[in-house]
Amino acid sequence: MLGVLHPPAGDGPAGADAGPPAGQAAPAERVGTASAERVGTVPVERSGTASAGVVRGRTDPVRGRTDPVRVELVECGRFPNGPAVTDGGLHWDFEALWDGIVTGLREAASIASGRGLDVRGIGVDSWAVDHGFLDDDGALLAQPWCYRDARTDAVRERVYERIPFAEHYAVNGLQDLPFTSLFQLVASAAERDGRGQAVPGAADADAAADAERATDWSRAALVLLVPDLITYRLTGRRVAEVTNASTTGLLDARTRTWSDAHVERLVREFPELGDLRSRLPELVEPGTAVGDLRPDLGDETGLGAVPVFAVCSHDTASAVAAAPLPQAAGQREAPGRETPGREAAGQESPGQESPGRETPGREAAGQETTGQREAAAYISSGTWSLVGLELDAPVLTPASREANFTNELGIDGTVRYLRNVMGLWILNECVREWSEADGAPVDLPALLEKAAREPGGRCLIDVDGEEFLAPGGMPGRVRAAIDRRAPQGVADTRPAAARVILDSLAAAYARVVHRAGQLAGVEVTAIHVVGGGSQNDLLNRLTAEAAGLPVHAGPVEATALGNVLVQARAAGALTGSDGGPASRADLRAAVRASTAPRTYEPTPSRGLPA
Repeated sequence: MLGVLHPPAGDGPAGADAGPPAGQAAPAERVGTASAERVGTVPVERSGTASAGVVRGRTDPVRGRTDPVRVELVECGRFPNGPAVTDGGLHWDFEALWDGIVTGLREAASIASGRGLDVRGIGVDSWAVDHGFLDDDGALLAQPWCYRDARTDAVRERVYERIPFAEHYAVNGLQDLPFTSLFQLVASAAERDGRGQAVPGAADADAAADAERATDWSRAALVLLVPDLITYRLTGRRVAEVTNASTTGLLDARTRTWSDAHVERLVREFPELGDLRSRLPELVEPGTAVGDLRPDLGDETGLGAVPVFAVCSHDTASAVAAAPLPQAAGQREAPGRETPGREAAGQESPGQESPGRETPGREAAGQETTGQREAAAYISSGTWSLVGLELDAPVLTPASREANFTNELGIDGTVRYLRNVMGLWILNECVREWSEADGAPVDLPALLEKAAREPGGRCLIDVDGEEFLAPGGMPGRVRAAIDRRAPQGVADTRPAAARVILDSLAAAYARVVHRAGQLAGVEVTAIHVVGGGSQNDLLNRLTAEAAGLPVHAGPVEATALGNVLVQARAAGALTGSDGGPASRADLRAAVRASTAPRTYEPTPSRGLPA
């Protein structure tokens, strides 16, 4: 992604009177300034959406201007990025991913050169939890495992038998998911030959030691999450960006640092993990300048010595950074501010007693303590849907743990308090298999139009059921779930199945939004849907009805916008109206000036069972 930021021209944005590009809105007010620069990004995403049920990675150029700040997105490259079964399991083809990135950067450099502008930065975001192992020489030992592989199925229970879930949650604040990096690492450390199988003949101690030395884990000097692997290849520097590192299960959600105590406890219970702590890299916050593009890559791509910035490398964290959430009263804004301390929700200072406290302290939602606080929820909607609130401190109460909410880190010291919902994965998989069966792509708009005419609310399935996690056979699994719930009430047709999936997603969204508000002590007044799924009009309408709240849909490319804007601020290309660093409110004002969200009001007396 290449982001071009232009300074003001005259009294208003150039071309504003003529109207913005399709899907874009003209600026409404002045919120900051920027130099005429552009910032490159490398979003590495699985962009399955309601309009394209495929899994892809991409590199895009972005043209942007600031008048307040207006960013236009223009795609310049797209490449397949999906897991495949190799070496006895489901892995990502990292080398193919890397080749696609380099090709995209080369194309972005060509486009930038043609427009006569200098590239000021590169940033990387991707999905969470998956990682690779580097040896002592910095070489990738094997293709990264995909989180959808079944090898962690039994690991979670083994870990919880030795370290109860409550003890994990008190430190990392993460919801219970079977593929958290922590479980993947335990699975890797238990392997004997790097493929999850014991080595035949390794019965005596010497043979067993030889076998252990042959494993990927035993040869690993460092663990890097996928976006950090890419950043390492771009710069030669090995770091872990905190928003993605917070999904590993090894980070303290309150201090935003690796939890040495939790890592030590894990190693005591699973000695095969060895020197796990020494394999965890230095942590950096979004906006950190990691290093310049390697000279050979600068020559190969034509970009030259461009700085590479750590952005919110968890794609959802970038999307939330660009969600046009309203500024809450009393919310702190200083970029790069001190991180929250012991006042995280549900945490007491030593010697402090607050028996029975159920609501978080004043920092939990970053709003005033008097009266009922208000906030807008977000849904980052795509293959997965991440549904929650942006807070200033984690919520680590027993009630939050029992509700299985997660506390992942966000921009400027914030916490993304949310739950994972399966998202459009189920529908995308059905569409993919129907297309294969037909020998031609399914007309998704036509399918959704028919689904909209189906009676709603007849059947709700558990979209978070683990039976829907793996690829393959999805239409059959959906039909089996429908038959268990409403065997006589739903026709065995594609539109009927699509309607059940979307009704069920909307109901799940509504439940999570309302529960998040209860647990965080805020009143949710609206929902902002960002990402590819925000294009699904039917799902947006059903969500508004199920939640009884207005739904504001867009931007579609929230992840790319968040990536670009964090870089622009870090590069000094985007400042606040006072000339100082742009605040989070400034970034979101830029998003509002650049996009035209669609609003869906709830229909009175309607709604889905929640």
